[in-house]
Amino acid sequence: MSRSVLSKKEKERTIRRLLIQAPPGEFVNAFDDLCLLIRDEKLMHHQGECAGHQHCQKYSVPLCIDGNPVLLSHHNVMGDFRFFDYQSKLSFKFDLLQNQLKDIQTHGIIRNETEYLRNVVLCALKLYVNDHYPSGNCNVLRKSVKNKEFLIACIEDHSYETGNFWNGLWKSKWIFQINPFLTQVTGRIFVQAHFFKCVNLHIKISKDLKESLEVVNQAQLALSFARLVEEQENKFQAAVLEELQELSNEALRKILRRDLPVTRTLIDWQRILSDLNLVMYPKLGYVIYSRSVLCNWII
Repeated sequence: MSRSVLSKKEKERTIRRLLIQAPPGEFVNAFDDLCLLIRDEKLMHHQGECAGHQHCQKYSVPLCIDGNPVLLSHHNVMGDFRFFDYQSKLSFKFDLLQNQLKDIQTHGIIRNETEYLRNVVLCALKLYVNDHYPSGNCNVLRKSVKNKEFLIACIEDHSYETGNFWNGLWKSKWIFQINPFLTQVTGRIFVQAHFFKCVNLHIKISKDLKESLEVVNQAQLALSFARLVEEQENKFQAAVLEELQELSNEALRKILRRDLPVTRTLIDWQRILSDLNLVMYPKLGYVIYSRSVLCNWII
């Protein structure tokens, strides 16, 4: 039986595709596993850099610069694998594999009314995030498209528990144009969780939203925007929990790659809950504490 050999370009595409598919919090693990298979340090380093840059944008990887949180996304990409932070006014490269900033440079910004509004919206959003997320991060960015100014607000919180065989991410993005009287807010909320003890289970849930906000002044717009985000994310969180509670054993068998053992034995869940001081569900438990996606999977 003949065995085909991949060309260099095919190998590069395959490596990059596999790395980009790595769930949130598992990029380095996927890279290390592929290194054992490929055994080509130069090739893996180059593809790891390219795929890591895309991974950061895809999952809003958080950093800390001068004590301020920074969320990486395609909205603050400058080209040549560089990102830009409005708060510190720095541009930089980020090595996901080494978890460090590189080639840091100063970068000026235009201080105008939009920049002032960006700071006001960021302050209002921080109050919301600090109140609802255990360790959440947020950013507000500016962008000009065809002479129209936009603000992009990003929120992220995660809990990576690889040692306990699960990882979870919550992120959202909100965009609105700077208009004098009325502006439309478009948003997207995204949740992803991966459970890999005994079974490989991925869950991705997202929702797109469109709402309108009246514009009176900058302070009013910032507060109204923060309230809108809070209302929509609360609704999304409640809907996610309700849907997951309704999953039945039959539905799970259709979703999972193989059947799980069902003992039909009564379990004293109240005693277990008291001992662990956790909120769990007796089937597939997907628990979101204070908006952060902290996933406890109980089968």
